[in-house]
Amino acid sequence: MPSDRSCGALKPVIVTSGEPAGVGPDLCLALADNEFRCRLAIAGDPEILAHRCQELGKSVRIMTVTHDTVTPHIPGLLQVVPYTAPHPAVAGRLDVGNAGYVLELIRESARGCLSGHYAAMVTAPVQKSTLIESGAAFSGHTEYLAELTHSPRPLMLLVAGNLRVALATTHLPLRAVPDALTEESLVELLTILNAGLKERFGLVRPRIVVCGLNPHAGESGHLGREDIEVIAPAIRRAMQAGICARGPVPADTAFTPRQLNDADAVLAMYHDQGLPVLKYAGFGNAVNITLGLPIIRTSVDHGTALDLAGTGRADPGSLIAALQLAMTAARL
Repeated sequence: MPSDRSCGALKPVIVTSGEPAGVGPDLCLALADNEFRCRLAIAGDPEILAHRCQELGKSVRIMTVTHDTVTPHIPGLLQVVPYTAPHPAVAGRLDVGNAGYVLELIRESARGCLSGHYAAMVTAPVQKSTLIESGAAFSGHTEYLAELTHSPRPLMLLVAGNLRVALATTHLPLRAVPDALTEESLVELLTILNAGLKERFGLVRPRIVVCGLNPHAGESGHLGREDIEVIAPAIRRAMQAGICARGPVPADTAFTPRQLNDADAVLAMYHDQGLPVLKYAGFGNAVNITLGLPIIRTSVDHGTALDLAGTGRADPGSLIAALQLAMTAARL
């Protein structure tokens, strides 16, 4: 943190507490066990957090605040921007009646970032199935925040140590992926990824490996034409624009040491092409950061873990890493 500024002079980071029946409240309470040199607040229901605190046998003081009364974080104290869930939360038991509350936490925190009240937002996991059952058009945090912030092309980037994996498509059925990939969209995503690596990670000239879509990157067209007709032309255009990109590299070799030693990020074509490797490398300590938004947003790399909620066994490592990355990206 810059020496001429105290953390009390900087904007706070807001952490959404996520699905109230999941591990989100547990993880937020665990933040009180740690030191962070920033102003830190939780968006959530103080009663839910207090009840979960009691269930876990923790001793955390919970204090309600507004965005302009958040003070520097102190271990043992959790500052909460209060929202009210319509139904009590039972650890491990989903309640579709609380779906609107979960979306409100995301929506209002994002608006707080857009208005300049918060430096960044960090999101605990939500239960997509419950949100969809409530009638909400929700395919994921990334898409929801893109709509809220009027961002036409968000880019999901997962980070585990020095491994960074971006996704050209996110929550789509596999059969829909080829049609979603166009030369224009890939050029735009490479541009966003290049800019995000510079702005959020301080890389001067990011090096990007681009995965092929088909086995063996299409095997010269014998296993599909997308690598030749869509991905390769997009890479050439990105290179002409000054972006250091190479590929399409067959996905089964894109994550080998030889490729990664000369790369700052990998652009995978679909969700399960890139994330299994990333999660193997750093599950529980990896972070999701959304590029292409006008705000800084990071998130955990896991789901709601209903079976761990309220048990004391939930690992806060990913939320802590997400908060630390948000602070770095916001230059706090």
